[in-house]
Amino acid sequence: MSEKHAAYADYVLASNAIFTGLDDQPIAGAVAVKGNRILAVGEASEIAAYVGPDTKRYQYGDQLIMAGFHDFHIHLLLGSLQQQCVHLLSAKSEEEAALMVKEYGDKNPDEPWIIGFSWYHLFWDNKQLPHRSTLDKYFPDRPVFLFNAECHGAWLNSKALELAGITRETPNPPSGEIARDENGEPTGFLYETAMALAKEAFNFPRDRRIKLLQGFLDHAAKLGVTSVADMFPLVTMELGDLEMYREFDETDRLTTRIHFLVELNEDLSYPKRLRDEYKSEKLQFSGLKNFLDGVPATYTAYMLEPYSDKADTVGYTLMPPEMIEEWTVNADREGFRIRYHACGDAAVRLGLDCFEAAQKANGVRDSRHTIEHVEVIHPSDIERFAKLGVIPSMQPEHIAAAEKYEENAYRSRFGSERIPYTWPINSLQKSGAKLALGSDFPVVGLEPMTELYRAVTRLHNDGQPVGGWNPQERITLAEALRGYTIGSAYANFREAELGTLEPGKLADIIVLDRNLFAIDPEEYRETEVSLTMMNGKIVFEK
Repeated sequence: MSEKHAAYADYVLASNAIFTGLDDQPIAGAVAVKGNRILAVGEASEIAAYVGPDTKRYQYGDQLIMAGFHDFHIHLLLGSLQQQCVHLLSAKSEEEAALMVKEYGDKNPDEPWIIGFSWYHLFWDNKQLPHRSTLDKYFPDRPVFLFNAECHGAWLNSKALELAGITRETPNPPSGEIARDENGEPTGFLYETAMALAKEAFNFPRDRRIKLLQGFLDHAAKLGVTSVADMFPLVTMELGDLEMYREFDETDRLTTRIHFLVELNEDLSYPKRLRDEYKSEKLQFSGLKNFLDGVPATYTAYMLEPYSDKADTVGYTLMPPEMIEEWTVNADREGFRIRYHACGDAAVRLGLDCFEAAQKANGVRDSRHTIEHVEVIHPSDIERFAKLGVIPSMQPEHIAAAEKYEENAYRSRFGSERIPYTWPINSLQKSGAKLALGSDFPVVGLEPMTELYRAVTRLHNDGQPVGGWNPQERITLAEALRGYTIGSAYANFREAELGTLEPGKLADIIVLDRNLFAIDPEEYRETEVSLTMMNGKIVFEK
């Protein structure tokens, strides 16, 4: 055997369809893996030289082999909770949601706080925000905290308000609101930063923290998600578990790579320490994040012009713009990467303005600053992403905010003039911006197949509108896959190690049960993962 092939592969994965990420179509051949690295990729005859007596060989026929999915925007702890808590998206009324919570609470009597997710008043028959009294009927003495579908608001019962110290005298926090009735009493709904007043709901004992993290890792492996960017900040709350992440990393139990972000504020000493401390192959500090605005559903996204169905507001910023710019310039000067939540077109512009100010103050560098969501944009700002080197981080599933196209509230919020510029994925890509895709789990599920379907078709679940919502913004399957692999790897400064199937890269490889390039997009969401390999180890096999 030649010196070139002195090391036999541990694994050889062969298929008629291998998407390396380097071309638009899959190739036939095999991938050889040695240790935690890809040894070779090529035709089966070339890879045969790497097969030794102990090499494990897998033949996948026409199933698609590709790099592991790299979800560029999740909230890991929240998502873990959602998997193990009550899920309320199917409720059609306030009372039905409360009964679902009651059923869950009866089955889980030992949980001190009942935590739930994904109720959405716009899906309810009366479309009204809920009241604490409905929960109080079933839970007079047990605190309840229920995130709405966007996790930008929460519904609490009276006991939860009491434990959080929220009364009629409690002032609204900056950029948040305690909803009140005509007598000034809290109704039980907390907007944006007001949710942090009840953050004691998330103080969990060690055994539950282990269960939450392991539940997420198992779920991610089953879906072929081998890397994530974990956003700790959630409108003034930081929800992450670094201690548990590090324990799993050091004991070789971390089966998904975690790139985590903490809150951007005026104090940079804490992130400086994290940057020095967390830099393993599987657990890395990744940067700073904050919120420029809220979300269109509650009119808290910051718009350049008034909402089409509420002409008295343009939404608002969650921090004073001059403070945002100061923090941006200071953090950029210290070499930090910054990621801003920005849904409205005015918030997107504000983020770009701040990044431009940082370049003027500190000089141009490879910062890979990022704007999250970009749910609507002013056309004059599209070219600025590539010009400034700013990454658009997009979550295609948010396009279908309602089951049916006719029920999508964004249509009435934005109006006909702005609708063509909603989720401008293809326009940003064509302008030269480097696209990174993710899910925003648990606002929607972690399933990459759903995101691919939405990016390629832009259809709602009712198949409408014909041709897709803003069909000019559809992208190809190959583009969507790259956005979900090498695009996110690049955005996390890991393109040299992750995101494509190339010799020398880390062996994060998945096999799907069919070739996506040979099926109709309607089948994408039926596709499952047959095998997930992370760091050269099989972490899931169907």
